[in-house]
Amino acid sequence: MDIVVDQIGKGVTRIKLDGRMDIDGASAVDGTFSDIAGRHHPLIVDLGEVTFLASMGIRTLMFAAKSLRGAGAKMALYNPRPAVEKVLRTSGVDSVVAVVRDEAAALAAVTS
Repeated sequence: MDIVVDQIGKGVTRIKLDGRMDIDGASAVDGTFSDIAGRHHPLIVDLGEVTFLASMGIRTLMFAAKSLRGAGAKMALYNPRPAVEKVLRTSGVDSVVAVVRDEAAALAAVTS
């Protein structure tokens, strides 16, 4: 799992993920997600290159989202492939975190 982190406008952090978010992929990015969530800034996550999402990957995403929510910040996921989006919706992640199509919608979701 590859991860790229950068800062974009309005104090928002963007994470781009690339690869499989299985047990190995989630383990590879858990620390980064924890560090970023601990900063309590809005976070958007580009899932466009995530080819597989398993329960450990969901755990990583939900932990960050709940940590941010507890601090009054928001997180949004965007650009998921159809199979990944299906997992997000079936597992109920979309009831806790906005799942949207593009970066503009993700920015709107975390800054409103």
